[in-house]
Amino acid sequence: MTQDGSGPAILVEGLVKSFGEVRALRGIDLSVPHGTVLGVLGPNGAGKTTAVRILTTLLRPDAGRALVEGHDVVREAAAVRRSIGLSGQSAAIQEELTGRENLEIIGRLYHLSWPHARSRAAELLKQFDLLDAADRAAKNFSGGMQRRLDLAASLVGQPQVLFLDEPTTGLDPRSRLGMWDIIRSLAAGGTTLLLTTQYLDEADELADEIVVIDRGLVIATGTAEELKGRVGGDVVEFTVPDRSRVADAVTAIGKVGEGEPNVDAETGVVGVGVGGRGSEALIEVVRGLDGAGVETRGLALRRPSLDDVFLALTGHAAEETEETGGRRGRASKKRASKNRASKKDAGRAAS
Repeated sequence: MTQDGSGPAILVEGLVKSFGEVRALRGIDLSVPHGTVLGVLGPNGAGKTTAVRILTTLLRPDAGRALVEGHDVVREAAAVRRSIGLSGQSAAIQEELTGRENLEIIGRLYHLSWPHARSRAAELLKQFDLLDAADRAAKNFSGGMQRRLDLAASLVGQPQVLFLDEPTTGLDPRSRLGMWDIIRSLAAGGTTLLLTTQYLDEADELADEIVVIDRGLVIATGTAEELKGRVGGDVVEFTVPDRSRVADAVTAIGKVGEGEPNVDAETGVVGVGVGGRGSEALIEVVRGLDGAGVETRGLALRRPSLDDVFLALTGHAAEETEETGGRRGRASKKRASKNRASKKDAGRAAS
């Protein structure tokens, strides 16, 4: 958004960031209109979290520019912090404090008076269905409850723009669906959201537009349906136990799909995009494999996955590596510490 109130809520142009020899961002462009949800899709190491940390003023870019609500994230960092909320990959809460105390402290960091901080905390505890547990230590919350508390904390300052960095990672299916409902309600209320995720179905459910990032570059943009069209619609997938028959299986289904089958020679898994033909294509695959005498396991029709998108767009599967070049699974406690610091920074900058 420009200073006169026009333009997008988030604008990114040519953003570049490196960590030593690792180029996390190689010049990405993004634009998010007000009141919409942008899904940023990509595997670990794609550059999603680096982009979020720059947009929330926690990192300085090496090149390019980024504006949030018309404010430059480098030159006007305090103004950016006053307009945003952030919920990171790990719940950034003080586990020894109660749910109520966590929210009240964040309110005070946003310079709310004690009465205002208490009323805002009560409002959010009710909104996120946490009232019954409000006075219990957060360490005794379930994973889903901690994530809801973390999201509530990011909303204490009533941000115009909310950044959600893989908000459902590690949640059980029920908690994940509950988080989706909360995100939908925020979007319906007019909040602009940037949501990073590794899950195509999550972006499909929540995002108005999707950006796919791979190795620091935007490789595709569009709606979920447009991206699935790049994959070839639904996918028929199966495993060939006898690896010597994989080539025969590929030949047997060669005319069924809308593109060349994807084959993992090591695992014997074969998948082929079949567009919107669904069960009809599944029957054709079964007949073709039976005719060739190829034994299979786990034959099923499914929706495209992140790996399917990446195979279609890049020719390689989504890799699970750390953005900064470190080992996979580097301590979540470090992420949580950074997330806590981000909320505190936002509060201190707010006025």
